[in-house]
Amino acid sequence: MQILIKFLNKETETRALEKLIPQFSGKSWETGEMAVPSPALGLLAEEGIAFTVIGPAPYELVTALRNPGSVVV
Repeated sequence: MQILIKFLNKETETRALEKLIPQFSGKSWETGEMAVPSPALGLLAEEGIAFTVIGPAPYELVTALRNPGSVVV
């Protein structure tokens, strides 16, 4: 399950990404929100990185959007 979280500031987000990228996949947005797997929350807590849990990430946010229609060439 992907969990939607947000960091207090850009510096904290950068520090978190340095810890998360080698071990977990996720997705982030310009709004500062990030979807991470639930085990990643434990790593962030162990590292003392503050974050706010928004809640479970909606399926629509973590999947690629595809256009089912054909493309005219």
